[in-house]
Amino acid sequence: MGLLLTAVHILIGLLWSAVLIGFARILQGWLRKHARRLLDRITGTVIGAFGIRLALSN
Repeated sequence: MGLLLTAVHILIGLLWSAVLIGFARILQGWLRKHARRLLDRITGTVIGAFGIRLALSN
């Protein structure tokens, strides 16, 4: 029974990975354009906030 549950778990994991890869390929253009811009904004905000916090701590 444990072997069957393991096989089902692996099968579901492979199926889920295939679905994620498929969606990533479909949304490739959007991810390159918009997701990169969003991540750049978040990173810039975090670095800026860290700099301000560091400057005000002294």
